[in-house]
Amino acid sequence: MTADMVETTEGETAGVPAPAAGAGRAAESGRWAPGDHVLWRYRDNTDPRRFHICRPVTVVQDTEELLAVWMAPGTPCIKPVLADGTPVHREPLATRYTKPRRTVRDQWFGNGVLKLARPGDPWSVWLFWESGWHFKNWYVNLEEPRRRWSGGIDSLDHFLDICVYPDRHWEWRDEDEFAQARRDGLMTDAQAAGVKTAGRAAVAQIAAWRGPFSDGWEDWRPDPAWDVPSLPEDWERLPDRLLP
Repeated sequence: MTADMVETTEGETAGVPAPAAGAGRAAESGRWAPGDHVLWRYRDNTDPRRFHICRPVTVVQDTEELLAVWMAPGTPCIKPVLADGTPVHREPLATRYTKPRRTVRDQWFGNGVLKLARPGDPWSVWLFWESGWHFKNWYVNLEEPRRRWSGGIDSLDHFLDICVYPDRHWEWRDEDEFAQARRDGLMTDAQAAGVKTAGRAAVAQIAAWRGPFSDGWEDWRPDPAWDVPSLPEDWERLPDRLLP
């Protein structure tokens, strides 16, 4: 499951609600407070000037060591589909990254996802639960180190991922998509080598069972008073300024 393979229901691009009051604000220090709403976005791999994934999230923690955000069930989001509306994951791999695409507004309908990101790491770690808060797995999404701006963070997905299970065993995921992206020219040999190096570094952390895997985040629960963030009409706006 790469960053664009999300559990959503079909939606439309029209009728996007306005941002909630106070959404996306950042303190002068560049840190957000728990409960703030920000955007977690990914640039289009075929045209990095455009954004093709956008998910409003609620800040859980934002420190110099870790950004943690919560994507709640029912969150409105932006995702890519093929030009004819076909979901990306239903397109054969050979043409998945070469056919024209567009974006649509959808909604996250699965259980919520907790996303953890350490500054500078070329990956983020996502936590998934099944019904009844039964912990399912961690998911290491290999990606470009995130750029922070006043309204959220931006990154670029690197196709290759790692799934980590409660018994601590792990496995590579989406190796076929990673190989296809290379064949389609979406990354150079040097970039692909860098992604593999990042993956090996993540595996070393898993093997040593360091944070965030050992930090107990699987027992975390969202504040029941939090609202589901709305999706601003200008979700694809360019960053006004980068934050440290």
